[in-house]
Amino acid sequence: MAVPDRLDVTLRLVRNAGRVSLADLAARLGVSEMTVRRDLDALQGRGLVERVRGGAVAVAEPESAAGFTARAGWQAGLKDRIGRAAAALVEPGATVLLDAGTTTVAVARALADRAAAGEGPFTVAAVSLPVAGALADRPGVRLLVAGGEVRPGEGSLAGPLTAAVLRQLTVDLFVMSIGAADARAGWSEFTLEDAAVKQVGLEQARSSLVVADASKLGVRAFASVAPLSAVGRLVTDAGARDPHLTPAAQDTLAALDDADVEVVLA
Repeated sequence: MAVPDRLDVTLRLVRNAGRVSLADLAARLGVSEMTVRRDLDALQGRGLVERVRGGAVAVAEPESAAGFTARAGWQAGLKDRIGRAAAALVEPGATVLLDAGTTTVAVARALADRAAAGEGPFTVAAVSLPVAGALADRPGVRLLVAGGEVRPGEGSLAGPLTAAVLRQLTVDLFVMSIGAADARAGWSEFTLEDAAVKQVGLEQARSSLVVADASKLGVRAFASVAPLSAVGRLVTDAGARDPHLTPAAQDTLAALDDADVEVVLA
Protein backbone atom coordinates (compact mmCIF):
# COMPACT_ATOMS: atom_id res chain seq x y z
CA MET A 1 0.00 0.00 0.00
CA ALA A 2 1.42 3.40 -0.94
CA VAL A 3 2.21 5.57 2.08
CA PRO A 4 -0.16 8.45 1.14
CA ASP A 5 -3.02 5.98 0.72
CA ARG A 6 -2.32 4.34 4.09
CA LEU A 7 -2.09 7.75 5.77
CA ASP A 8 -5.51 8.61 4.37
CA VAL A 9 -7.10 5.45 5.80
CA THR A 10 -5.23 5.75 9.13
CA LEU A 11 -6.31 9.35 9.59
CA ARG A 12 -9.97 8.55 9.03
CA LEU A 13 -9.81 5.57 11.41
CA VAL A 14 -8.35 7.78 14.15
CA ARG A 15 -10.83 10.60 13.59
CA ASN A 16 -13.78 8.23 13.59
CA ALA A 17 -12.77 6.52 16.83
CA GLY A 18 -11.46 9.62 18.61
CA ARG A 19 -8.80 7.45 20.24
CA VAL A 20 -7.38 4.23 18.84
CA SER A 21 -4.65 1.80 19.83
CA LEU A 22 -1.67 0.69 17.79
CA ALA A 23 -2.90 -2.90 17.93
CA ASP A 24 -6.36 -1.99 16.59
CA LEU A 25 -4.94 0.10 13.75
CA ALA A 26 -2.49 -2.65 12.82
CA ALA A 27 -5.32 -5.21 12.73
CA ARG A 28 -7.62 -3.00 10.67
CA LEU A 29 -4.89 -2.03 8.20
CA GLY A 30 -3.21 -5.42 8.01
CA VAL A 31 0.25 -3.99 8.76
CA SER A 32 2.75 -4.14 11.62
CA GLU A 33 2.59 -1.91 14.68
CA MET A 34 5.97 -0.47 13.68
CA THR A 35 4.45 0.71 10.38
CA VAL A 36 1.51 2.20 12.27
CA ARG A 37 3.89 4.10 14.57
CA ARG A 38 5.69 5.64 11.58
CA ASP A 39 2.40 6.64 9.98
CA LEU A 40 1.09 8.19 13.17
CA ASP A 41 4.33 10.13 13.57
CA ALA A 42 3.87 11.47 10.03
CA LEU A 43 0.27 12.49 10.73
CA GLN A 44 1.30 14.10 14.02
CA GLY A 45 3.93 16.06 12.11
CA ARG A 46 1.11 17.51 9.97
CA GLY A 47 -0.89 18.37 13.08
CA LEU A 48 -3.65 15.91 12.23
CA VAL A 49 -3.38 13.51 15.20
CA GLU A 50 -1.70 13.42 18.59
CA ARG A 51 0.42 10.46 19.58
CA VAL A 52 -0.31 9.04 23.03
CA ARG A 53 0.99 6.01 24.85
CA GLY A 54 -0.03 2.93 22.87
CA GLY A 55 -1.88 4.78 20.13
CA ALA A 56 -3.21 8.15 18.98
CA VAL A 57 -6.08 10.56 19.49
CA ALA A 58 -7.80 12.87 17.04
CA VAL A 59 -6.80 16.52 17.09
CA ALA A 60 -9.55 19.13 17.40
CA GLU A 61 -8.67 20.75 14.08
CA PRO A 62 -11.16 22.29 11.65
CA GLU A 63 -12.86 19.52 9.66
CA SER A 64 -11.29 20.86 6.47
CA ALA A 65 -7.84 20.00 7.81
CA ALA A 66 -8.61 16.31 7.64
CA GLY A 67 -11.48 16.24 5.20
CA PHE A 68 -11.97 16.39 1.47
CA THR A 69 -9.44 19.18 0.84
CA ALA A 70 -6.68 17.42 2.77
CA ARG A 71 -7.23 14.15 0.85
CA ALA A 72 -7.88 15.59 -2.61
CA GLY A 73 -4.21 15.95 -3.50
CA TRP A 74 -3.13 12.53 -2.23
CA GLN A 75 -2.56 10.14 -5.14
CA ALA A 76 -4.43 12.51 -7.48
CA GLY A 77 -3.02 10.89 -10.62
CA LEU A 78 -4.07 7.45 -9.49
CA LYS A 79 -7.59 8.66 -8.70
CA ASP A 80 -7.82 10.29 -12.13
CA ARG A 81 -6.98 6.95 -13.77
CA ILE A 82 -9.61 5.17 -11.71
CA GLY A 83 -12.09 7.91 -12.56
CA ARG A 84 -11.51 7.60 -16.30
CA ALA A 85 -11.76 3.80 -16.17
CA ALA A 86 -15.03 3.93 -14.24
CA ALA A 87 -16.53 6.63 -16.48
CA ALA A 88 -15.71 4.53 -19.54
CA LEU A 89 -18.06 1.82 -18.19
CA VAL A 90 -21.08 4.15 -18.15
CA GLU A 91 -23.42 3.69 -21.11
CA PRO A 92 -24.54 6.79 -23.06
CA GLY A 93 -27.95 7.92 -21.88
CA ALA A 94 -27.52 6.27 -18.47
CA THR A 95 -28.82 7.65 -15.19
CA VAL A 96 -26.04 7.56 -12.61
CA LEU A 97 -25.87 8.14 -8.87
CA LEU A 98 -22.41 9.41 -7.93
CA ASP A 99 -21.32 8.93 -4.34
CA ALA A 100 -19.26 11.42 -2.32
CA GLY A 101 -15.46 11.22 -2.23
CA THR A 102 -12.28 12.36 -3.91
CA THR A 103 -12.28 9.44 -6.34
CA THR A 104 -15.88 10.04 -7.40
CA VAL A 105 -14.96 13.65 -8.21
CA ALA A 106 -12.48 12.14 -10.69
CA VAL A 107 -15.32 10.02 -12.11
CA ALA A 108 -17.47 13.15 -12.44
CA ARG A 109 -14.76 15.01 -14.36
CA ALA A 110 -14.25 12.08 -16.71
CA LEU A 111 -18.00 11.78 -17.31
CA ALA A 112 -18.19 15.50 -18.08
CA ASP A 113 -15.33 15.12 -20.57
CA ARG A 114 -17.11 12.21 -22.26
CA ALA A 115 -20.34 14.20 -22.48
CA ALA A 116 -18.51 17.22 -23.95
CA ALA A 117 -16.98 14.91 -26.56
CA GLY A 118 -20.43 13.77 -27.65
CA GLU A 119 -20.32 10.43 -25.81
CA GLY A 120 -23.33 11.25 -23.63
CA PRO A 121 -25.75 12.41 -22.59
CA PHE A 122 -25.76 11.45 -18.91
CA THR A 123 -28.18 12.17 -16.10
CA VAL A 124 -26.26 12.30 -12.82
CA ALA A 125 -27.56 12.52 -9.26
CA ALA A 126 -24.93 13.72 -6.78
CA VAL A 127 -24.70 13.43 -2.99
CA SER A 128 -21.62 15.63 -2.87
CA LEU A 129 -21.07 19.34 -3.48
CA PRO A 130 -17.58 18.79 -5.00
CA VAL A 131 -19.04 16.18 -7.37
CA ALA A 132 -21.87 18.55 -8.29
CA GLY A 133 -19.36 21.33 -8.89
CA ALA A 134 -17.45 19.16 -11.35
CA LEU A 135 -20.64 18.56 -13.36
CA ALA A 136 -22.52 21.85 -13.12
CA ASP A 137 -23.11 23.65 -16.43
CA ARG A 138 -21.30 20.97 -18.41
CA PRO A 139 -22.81 20.21 -21.84
CA GLY A 140 -24.48 16.83 -22.15
CA VAL A 141 -24.95 16.43 -18.38
CA ARG A 142 -28.28 16.72 -16.60
CA LEU A 143 -27.42 17.26 -12.94
CA LEU A 144 -29.58 16.49 -9.91
CA VAL A 145 -28.34 17.29 -6.40
CA ALA A 146 -29.85 15.40 -3.47
CA GLY A 147 -30.84 17.37 -0.41
CA GLY A 148 -29.65 16.82 3.12
CA GLU A 149 -27.17 18.06 5.67
CA VAL A 150 -23.74 19.03 4.33
CA ARG A 151 -20.92 17.44 6.34
CA PRO A 152 -18.33 20.11 7.24
CA GLY A 153 -14.99 19.58 5.55
CA GLU A 154 -16.34 16.87 3.25
CA GLY A 155 -19.07 18.60 1.26
CA SER A 156 -21.02 15.33 1.26
CA LEU A 157 -24.77 15.16 1.82
CA ALA A 158 -26.11 12.81 4.46
CA GLY A 159 -28.95 12.26 6.88
CA PRO A 160 -32.64 11.36 6.67
CA LEU A 161 -33.45 13.99 4.02
CA THR A 162 -30.74 12.66 1.69
CA ALA A 163 -32.00 9.10 2.13
CA ALA A 164 -35.61 10.21 1.52
CA VAL A 165 -34.65 11.95 -1.72
CA LEU A 166 -32.66 8.98 -2.97
CA ARG A 167 -35.58 6.63 -2.31
CA GLN A 168 -37.57 8.63 -4.86
CA LEU A 169 -35.06 7.79 -7.59
CA THR A 170 -34.24 4.70 -9.60
CA VAL A 171 -30.90 4.81 -11.41
CA ASP A 172 -29.12 2.60 -13.90
CA LEU A 173 -25.81 2.70 -12.03
CA PHE A 174 -24.57 3.62 -8.57
CA VAL A 175 -20.89 4.55 -8.51
CA MET A 176 -19.96 4.02 -4.87
CA SER A 177 -16.81 5.16 -3.14
CA ILE A 178 -15.77 3.13 -0.11
CA GLY A 179 -13.59 3.48 2.94
CA ALA A 180 -12.72 -0.16 3.37
CA ALA A 181 -13.18 -3.64 1.91
CA ASP A 182 -12.53 -6.88 3.76
CA ALA A 183 -13.07 -10.55 2.97
CA ARG A 184 -15.26 -11.08 6.06
CA ALA A 185 -16.56 -7.59 6.84
CA GLY A 186 -17.47 -6.73 3.25
CA TRP A 187 -17.74 -3.06 2.24
CA SER A 188 -17.57 -0.68 5.21
CA GLU A 189 -17.35 3.02 5.96
CA PHE A 190 -16.00 5.31 8.66
CA THR A 191 -19.33 6.86 9.71
CA LEU A 192 -22.86 5.55 10.12
CA GLU A 193 -24.18 8.48 8.07
CA ASP A 194 -22.03 7.62 5.05
CA ALA A 195 -22.89 3.94 5.33
CA ALA A 196 -26.63 4.70 5.41
CA VAL A 197 -26.49 6.78 2.21
CA LYS A 198 -24.57 4.04 0.42
CA GLN A 199 -27.06 1.40 1.50
CA VAL A 200 -29.92 3.40 -0.01
CA GLY A 201 -27.90 3.95 -3.19
CA LEU A 202 -27.39 0.21 -3.56
CA GLU A 203 -31.11 -0.40 -3.09
CA GLN A 204 -32.13 2.15 -5.73
CA ALA A 205 -29.67 1.14 -8.47
CA ARG A 206 -30.09 -1.52 -11.13
CA SER A 207 -26.32 -2.12 -10.97
CA SER A 208 -23.45 -0.84 -8.86
CA LEU A 209 -19.70 -0.49 -9.04
CA VAL A 210 -17.16 0.57 -6.44
CA VAL A 211 -14.28 2.96 -7.11
CA ALA A 212 -11.42 2.62 -4.63
CA ASP A 213 -7.66 2.45 -4.70
CA ALA A 214 -5.92 -0.70 -3.55
CA SER A 215 -5.17 0.77 -0.12
CA LYS A 216 -8.78 0.05 0.88
CA LEU A 217 -8.38 -3.71 0.37
CA GLY A 218 -8.05 -5.77 3.54
CA VAL A 219 -9.18 -2.87 5.74
CA ARG A 220 -12.15 -2.86 8.14
CA ALA A 221 -13.87 0.43 8.93
CA PHE A 222 -16.51 1.21 11.58
CA ALA A 223 -19.86 0.91 9.83
CA SER A 224 -20.94 -2.00 7.65
CA VAL A 225 -22.37 -1.10 4.24
CA ALA A 226 -22.99 -4.39 2.44
CA PRO A 227 -21.44 -7.78 1.61
CA LEU A 228 -18.91 -7.82 -1.21
CA SER A 229 -21.46 -9.51 -3.49
CA ALA A 230 -23.71 -6.42 -3.40
CA VAL A 231 -21.80 -4.82 -6.27
CA GLY A 232 -20.86 -6.09 -9.70
CA ARG A 233 -17.52 -4.41 -10.25
CA LEU A 234 -14.59 -2.87 -8.40
CA VAL A 235 -12.53 -0.33 -10.33
CA THR A 236 -9.16 0.01 -8.65
CA ASP A 237 -5.49 0.59 -9.46
CA ALA A 238 -2.80 -1.82 -10.56
CA GLY A 239 -1.55 -2.00 -6.98
CA ALA A 240 -4.30 -4.56 -6.41
CA ARG A 241 -2.10 -7.09 -8.21
CA ASP A 242 1.06 -6.22 -6.27
CA PRO A 243 2.52 -9.51 -4.97
CA HIS A 244 3.54 -7.66 -1.78
CA LEU A 245 -0.04 -6.86 -0.77
CA THR A 246 -0.89 -7.64 2.84
CA PRO A 247 -2.40 -11.08 3.46
CA ALA A 248 -5.69 -9.38 4.37
CA ALA A 249 -5.74 -7.58 1.02
CA GLN A 250 -4.99 -10.80 -0.85
CA ASP A 251 -7.79 -12.56 1.06
CA THR A 252 -10.13 -9.74 0.06
CA LEU A 253 -9.26 -10.12 -3.61
CA ALA A 254 -9.93 -13.85 -3.38
CA ALA A 255 -13.26 -13.15 -1.68
CA LEU A 256 -14.19 -10.68 -4.44
CA ASP A 257 -13.50 -13.36 -6.99
CA ASP A 258 -15.62 -15.85 -5.05
CA ALA A 259 -18.44 -13.27 -4.94
CA ASP A 260 -18.26 -12.83 -8.74
CA VAL A 261 -17.21 -9.19 -8.43
CA GLU A 262 -15.27 -8.17 -11.54
CA VAL A 263 -12.04 -6.33 -10.66
CA VAL A 264 -11.14 -3.69 -13.27
CA LEU A 265 -7.61 -2.30 -13.09
CA ALA A 266 -7.09 1.31 -14.11
